[in-house]
Amino acid sequence: MKYDLIVVGMGPSSVFLAYELIQLNNYKNVLLIDQGKPVDKRMCPIEKIGKCVNCKPHCNITCGFSGAGAFSDGKLNSYHLSSKDKDGNIYLGGNGGGYIKKYMTKKQITDLLTYTDQIYLKFGADKKLHGIEHMDEIKKLQDKAIKSNLNLVSYPIRHLGTEKAHILYGKIQNYLKDNGINMMFETEVRDLIVDKNKIKGVEVFDINKNIYQNIYASKVVLAVGRKGASWLSNICKTHKIETKIGSVDIGVRYELPDKIMSKINEYMYEGKFIGRPFPYGDKVRTFCQNPSGFVSAEVYDNGLTLVNGHSYKDKKSTNTNLAILVSHHFTYPFNKPIEYGENIAKNLNSLGGNSIMVQRLGDIFRGRRTWPEDLENNSVKPTLKSAVAGDITYGLGYRTMSDIIQFIKDVDNVVEGFAHPDNLLYAPEIKFYSNEIVLNKNFETNIKGLYSIGDGGGLTTGLMMASCSGVQMARILSKKK
Repeated sequence: MKYDLIVVGMGPSSVFLAYELIQLNNYKNVLLIDQGKPVDKRMCPIEKIGKCVNCKPHCNITCGFSGAGAFSDGKLNSYHLSSKDKDGNIYLGGNGGGYIKKYMTKKQITDLLTYTDQIYLKFGADKKLHGIEHMDEIKKLQDKAIKSNLNLVSYPIRHLGTEKAHILYGKIQNYLKDNGINMMFETEVRDLIVDKNKIKGVEVFDINKNIYQNIYASKVVLAVGRKGASWLSNICKTHKIETKIGSVDIGVRYELPDKIMSKINEYMYEGKFIGRPFPYGDKVRTFCQNPSGFVSAEVYDNGLTLVNGHSYKDKKSTNTNLAILVSHHFTYPFNKPIEYGENIAKNLNSLGGNSIMVQRLGDIFRGRRTWPEDLENNSVKPTLKSAVAGDITYGLGYRTMSDIIQFIKDVDNVVEGFAHPDNLLYAPEIKFYSNEIVLNKNFETNIKGLYSIGDGGGLTTGLMMASCSGVQMARILSKKK
């Protein structure tokens, strides 16, 4: 089989690449490949039976059409609608949005965000924007955060909701199919076909038919997302694709009552606290906040079970959950951040009997593990019922744990009750952004005809910016044809 273009992965970056190619009408024979299922067939058993069953061969939350991020809670950070500088440029400080800033001007990113946002609205995204109605109150919280050596970042957010995101991406899936985009599901890309430093295609394995085959194209885009970070790392080593030593974010999913987070939830929906707590000065941040949400489990490569969070439009709990992540940067001679994170996950999975572990904050303060009866008597009830009570400090490491505890205490100065002893910490939560693939201005690797977009290769972080990278990739490819 031969195609004009092959895209590995079907997350937001891949989906929006295909959408934009249809608008530009330049590529007629495009193939998207994913090891998961169509969006309408992606069902997580945990919603019915209350526990993760390690779906085989691949997790329905992390794999399939629309990818992992779109299947969790579906938050779109509308950076382009946030406050702008005197030149009309958006603020993308720190690593907001990922490394795509290195390849585009802020004006280009603003225009791209505006365009991509309209596509989401076209397919049914909620027109309501969170984080724009209470600017005075937000400013007061931000000023209070600064006094505790924290930065509180707020962007306007469209919340799709886990169940509503299924519907929206289902519409996009049908649109791509109706417009001639080929999609190959439940198919693993086992290797790239490279000859004389030029891409020739991919070697795939059909999971259902149990057969291998080669598929050819002179252009291949890697859009594997965080789920494929480990796979991508191995591919880069095999084919000598140039990369930089990246980082890995390691931490916990934190659950506490809605009433404690009421101001943040009401004013911002998702507030991003960023700090560098004493004594190490490591970057620690909150991420993926889910008001009235549910803690979830998902399975990644090598059978690793990681914790995440969902937030529905209609189904609500009385708890808010969010990630607290510590960024780990490594220097020569160590260059294996993904393996480092995977080893932490393996140890915590073993300690929890291959399940997510949960511990009360108060028990960490007291230097003891949490027992099942402790959870039964706790005022904060875990929304992930399959989580195993235990001691996460055995697996996270002293430095990471110290950063998290001090950060929680710092945030408590801004949000009273954030450090309440009944609040819950689930582990492991790990974000693999470790493959920062070296790209030229056209998102092309050192292998001719091989490109990389989205979160897996380090170009972006988050649903909205990944989608934008797909649109930009389509425009680049169309100009080069």
